[in-house]
Amino acid sequence: MLRTVFQKLRLGIGSLMLHKLRSALAVLGILIGVTAVIWLVAMGEGVSYQAEQQIKDLGATNVIVRSVKPPQESTRAGGSMFIVYGLLREDYDRIMSNVPTIRQAVPMREISPREVRNLDRVLDVKLVGCTPEYLPLNHLRMARGRFLADKDVSECDNVAVLGHKTAQILFPYEDPIGQTVQIGSDFYVVVGRTAERMPSAAIGGSLEAREYDTDVYIPLSTLRWRIGDMVMTSRAGSREGEVVELSQITASVDELAEVDETANVIRGLLKEYHKVVDYAVVVPKELLRQAEMMRTLFNVLLVLIAGISLLVGGIGIMNIMLATVTERTREIGIRRALGATRGDIIQQFLMETVVLSGIGGLLGVLCGFLCKPAVRFARWAMERTFPDMMASLPANIRDLEPRIALWSILVAFAISMAVGVVFGLYPARRAALMDPIEALRHE
Repeated sequence: MLRTVFQKLRLGIGSLMLHKLRSALAVLGILIGVTAVIWLVAMGEGVSYQAEQQIKDLGATNVIVRSVKPPQESTRAGGSMFIVYGLLREDYDRIMSNVPTIRQAVPMREISPREVRNLDRVLDVKLVGCTPEYLPLNHLRMARGRFLADKDVSECDNVAVLGHKTAQILFPYEDPIGQTVQIGSDFYVVVGRTAERMPSAAIGGSLEAREYDTDVYIPLSTLRWRIGDMVMTSRAGSREGEVVELSQITASVDELAEVDETANVIRGLLKEYHKVVDYAVVVPKELLRQAEMMRTLFNVLLVLIAGISLLVGGIGIMNIMLATVTERTREIGIRRALGATRGDIIQQFLMETVVLSGIGGLLGVLCGFLCKPAVRFARWAMERTFPDMMASLPANIRDLEPRIALWSILVAFAISMAVGVVFGLYPARRAALMDPIEALRHE
């Protein structure tokens, strides 16, 4: 059996070598198709990866734990109302020590509105007690000075970073760095000013809209030391107070697949230590769904486009094999007269098409691995030839790196072999159905 296959394979290769140019063109069609599949999928994977990274930057890999004011949990004492609720500093420690998937967790405390003063200029802002990790987590940039440092947090320093609009209103004609602002009865040295940032829009029920330019940031430890956990407000002759240790804990994980699992573990921890549900664990599911949908759409679209290339290559093989059948009509008649069956004729011509598509597929796979070097060379050539145009392109386009997917190589080669069989079947069957006598008369 194996010997027969090798004989037919050798016979098929010999027949193809009689028409080298024609066979090379058929191989070229499959080669281009397979290369197109691998290259297009690699570029699509690169675009999908960048899009996924951008979605991650928006917070898709974050689990947000918020303090939520319970509707009926309050205690009265001497005409004042104190409402104790929300996340505890112990919750932060438990989350960090018991959830292994968390890469980092950033605690914060917000007080709004809070009056900030510089001489006769007064502004109500959102006072945010945070740590240095708050800056990269929220993708803020510094316009001048610096953000909060670890030393500020450890030593409870009276330093503040102003949001863009806050700095403009409080210091319209001078540099705020090194100046002081008054928050309550305490004075804070301004060490930095954030760059202007567009407000973040609300996304479904996962992420709330947020205005960053009117914030004032101070060390979390300083807020606790100078202001405390209890905030009092006076309304219509009565005083109300809230006692909250942390307003929010934002936990970050490395992979999108770990988000739901991490959120479930955090819910279990908080449920064990909170008798009242005074917290909410929020997962940005809209962003997660968007990331998964984009990757799926990219892959489906690009495989369809690349599949058309292989289809064109298959039609080329069929065309060449039909011409080959016509030219070898007399050969087919002689083989039938010598005892070859229709099955033998079909196998012979199928073997030739499989050889063509197999060689084209293998060469296409080899060319597929040239995708990264080709893109880097093209980028280098464009930077040398058109530097201004390249500099004007967005960074995600200019720095695009293809990512070759193993599945695309296997699928492309498998399709090339299938194309060889499917498009070679009709010419082979046509050759097998020839009348041996008419075939022998053919000149």
